[in-house]
Amino acid sequence: MPRSILLDCDPGHDDAIALLTALGSPDLHVLAVTVTHGNAPLERTLHNARALVELAGASTPVYAGATRPLQREPLYAPHIHGESGVGNVRLPEPVRPVASGVAAQAIVDAARAAPGEVTLVATGPLTNVALALQLAPDLPDLLAGTVIMGGGLERGNASAYAEFNFLADPHAARAVLNAGLNPTLFPLNVTHQVRVTRAREAQVRAVGTVAARTSAAFLDDYLTRLEARDVGERAALHDPCTVVSLLQPDAFGVEARRVDVVDEDVDAIGQLVERPGEPNARVALRASEDAVYAVICERLGRLA
Repeated sequence: MPRSILLDCDPGHDDAIALLTALGSPDLHVLAVTVTHGNAPLERTLHNARALVELAGASTPVYAGATRPLQREPLYAPHIHGESGVGNVRLPEPVRPVASGVAAQAIVDAARAAPGEVTLVATGPLTNVALALQLAPDLPDLLAGTVIMGGGLERGNASAYAEFNFLADPHAARAVLNAGLNPTLFPLNVTHQVRVTRAREAQVRAVGTVAARTSAAFLDDYLTRLEARDVGERAALHDPCTVVSLLQPDAFGVEARRVDVVDEDVDAIGQLVERPGEPNARVALRASEDAVYAVICERLGRLA
């Protein structure tokens, strides 16, 4: 029986590939896509999510979520993802309307409808998840698991200390990590082991489906933007690691750690830090780049 998942995201080049990979996986049932602010304003990320679901030939409901962080001003990444969220890649105009209701409530409703059966995958700022926890403090008991892309144990990519998702809403990130979810966490130190290169772009493009060619276009646009800033060597496939971990867990090595997020208004705000004490997360530390791309290519090949 396919594993039921909720995908909370902010597409985003790499969120887009994660979403297409999930929708191309017969062993995953994407119950809903919930969308947040992040790589671009919600208006754009919501448009992209709807367009990607339709490109995949799916009818998965797409819910609008938070337009801003819990406490801070919104933070976007146009220098990486363009104003659209997916740079210069043109997606078809979506036809299906946004689902009725809000993202946080949709997460709670799905978990309550099938307790112990739904895995939450979060690849953007964690505002929607934090709001869902406010609505349902028992959410950790209802979910089968939680998988998060965020943080960096060694360095940041949006500041010297912080990864973008956690910097975009550090208060939400701290609330989620300390809510008892015991998530599997994919920080920068593992996602940077899954590099984006011209050879990997060609590998994805060679799959030949529309989904694969579109994903290759995302990789090209993303890599071109980083190369223009002379930081092409930092290009990494962050968000798809979360989905791949559900499909091929042995592509990653994880360890139990106690982690927290700095949410004070200091230079290190948004930083992922280790604390002494009982572990509260399974932190991915090692990745097989070959295995990750093999899974992605195989699943994109199942779509049109």
